[in-house]
Amino acid sequence: MVGNDLGVVEHGIVAAKDGFIVYAGPETDAPAFDTAECIACDGRWITPGLIDCHTHLVHAGNRAREFEMRLDGASYEEIARSGGGIVSTMHATRGASEDELVATALPRLDALIAEGATTVEIKSGYGLDPESEIRMLRAARRLETERPVRIATTFLGAHALPPEYAGDPDGYIAMIANKMLPEVAHLGLADAVDAFCEGIGFNAVQTGRVFEAATRFGLPVKLHAEQLSNQHGAALAAQYRALSADHLEHLDSVGIAAMAASGTIATLLPGAYYFMRETRLPPIAALRLADVPIALATDCNPGTSPLTSLLLVMNMGATLFHLTIAECLAGVTRNAARALGLSNCIGTLEAGKRCDLAIWDVERPAELVYRMGYNPLHARIWSGQ
Repeated sequence: MVGNDLGVVEHGIVAAKDGFIVYAGPETDAPAFDTAECIACDGRWITPGLIDCHTHLVHAGNRAREFEMRLDGASYEEIARSGGGIVSTMHATRGASEDELVATALPRLDALIAEGATTVEIKSGYGLDPESEIRMLRAARRLETERPVRIATTFLGAHALPPEYAGDPDGYIAMIANKMLPEVAHLGLADAVDAFCEGIGFNAVQTGRVFEAATRFGLPVKLHAEQLSNQHGAALAAQYRALSADHLEHLDSVGIAAMAASGTIATLLPGAYYFMRETRLPPIAALRLADVPIALATDCNPGTSPLTSLLLVMNMGATLFHLTIAECLAGVTRNAARALGLSNCIGTLEAGKRCDLAIWDVERPAELVYRMGYNPLHARIWSGQ
């Protein structure tokens, strides 16, 4: 896909060797191959394997009770301040073993894989102490050994303030920067570092301390930014050349300009927008005007987006956020890869990239965005298999 176009190739072929694409393009232009196996797609469409670039897939418990409370009128902030929200999931996650975390995450991962996902990002952030955060990241990495999928792990220790640090957010941030993050980096468990910059999360100064620590260990950053209010997190993230800033309903022009200058991807999460009954849309037109690439993701989490369907995410991106078909498809392939810092190896059908494919039983790409509750996946190829 090039620009906002899909880069459609009619009568095309994809050739792979040792898990990498060696040719993708028109059949008439293809070189001669010594073919060990040929798969006829019979007119079906081939896309890159789908990429979910923002999930909280590993956790214990659920928050169905909070869903009931929200239906009765309670706000996200009210639920969080009454002991619910992230801290509620923290208690359940701290009490779960690594094996239990793997077992409970697998059904969620399987749902994504069944719809053509070949790469999934997974954040920590429900342990909020060194032992539990490391256990979450180990569980996330183990999922790669359980299923044919690529897992990108993100350390999100600065997700919420744990009870033992009540009233002392600066102390908790210091512990993250001086103890938790260095240990995670030493163990090689994180591909990136994230934080929740929000009125009920951490302020920009505290977030900056986490980013400084990540920079010392050579880890790229990303940020939950401007979801519930404008904390100027996106501009801060851009200062650190963040891979992505995510949510962005309250993003302003200063943040957009900063993101455009730094190459930071705007990752939109329509599942959370829908589930929380938000009414303020991300500034889609302004992002387009500034040429900020847009990614889409499930934000799969137990409290605000219990969603495991990238196909539905694309439909929501079109119906709720008014994205085009091309923007939706790019959002879960090319731009999602960029949001993970993996655009050099996945996200498009090009020679030299991993042979991660989704083969669809559809007549036109728009069907992947148009349908709800229907899965037209014919076959999924991961690393050529």
